[in-house]
Amino acid sequence: QVQLVESGGGLVQAGGSLRLSCAASGRTFSGYGMGWFRQVPGKEREFVSYITGNSRYTNSADSVKGRFTISRDNAKNTVYLQMDSLKPEDTALYYCAAARIPSTRTKEYDYWGQGTQVTVSS
Repeated sequence: QVQLVESGGGLVQAGGSLRLSCAASGRTFSGYGMGWFRQVPGKEREFVSYITGNSRYTNSADSVKGRFTISRDNAKNTVYLQMDSLKPEDTALYYCAAARIPSTRTKEYDYWGQGTQVTVSS
């Protein structure tokens, strides 16, 4: 089992920045790829970014490329999402998730956190 707890969400003005954190406990963290997803009410959960266990590969949705950066610190069992130049359309509940092989698809992930709310005002 892997337990995931997100933090760092909040209210920010458009153009501002936030850094989300996801702390993991349980099995070997470095053995898991980590992903960030987001969801707004009435819509499907969508892929934001992922990173492999050794940080060698990352991938991000086109909508956040150049603005969001994913990283991880395996010594701290934590994955981060640095979000810059935030836009109102980035408003969502943000989830982190763990999978043996990270993917853009939600069904590939075995473990999920509870989410942290990000609200961007215009």
